[in-house]
Amino acid sequence: MKRLFEGKVGVDYGQMSFVDNPENMPDDMAECFGGQENGLCGAAMPGVLFLLTGLHSGQVHMSIDLSESEPPLDDLWEEVVEVSFVVGSPAKPGILEWAAQGWHPVKLERGTYRARYCAKNMQSGKEHYALLLHDEPVDSYLLIFWPAPRTNDRILKQSSEAAAHSHSWARGLPPSEWEPQ
Repeated sequence: MKRLFEGKVGVDYGQMSFVDNPENMPDDMAECFGGQENGLCGAAMPGVLFLLTGLHSGQVHMSIDLSESEPPLDDLWEEVVEVSFVVGSPAKPGILEWAAQGWHPVKLERGTYRARYCAKNMQSGKEHYALLLHDEPVDSYLLIFWPAPRTNDRILKQSSEAAAHSHSWARGLPPSEWEPQ
């Protein structure tokens, strides 16, 4: 496992994105989740992973790893979902904070990946609602990529009300107009 990024990422409205190019800023959150089972990592729009957090405003702790193959599930994480993701061309991937308020480049080569989005203390983040800039993050997130063919999204673990609410919301959306990744 190789660590590609670790640090604090600013969120607003409980949102951030992982994109294959900083110009791929998602316009419509619902469009990113249309046709999915999970409501934490929207992958319906090409080149975009729309990531939801418990915290509404402030900073969360974020890590991104690259694995050679599917990693085992880690009991540390309370919420775990998986989606397919394609890094296209030109590949300039990274984390895009809400409304492009911040950019964190990540070295991830072009290709087709499985992405596992994991959350810890998401419910606590939801209950804190907002943090000041100097406050330490309450909730933590991990995004793991590994080479894999495209397949449907899935929920591997769900333990909080916050995650259950997001999953229920996503299941109620119409399918996205985008071709599945």
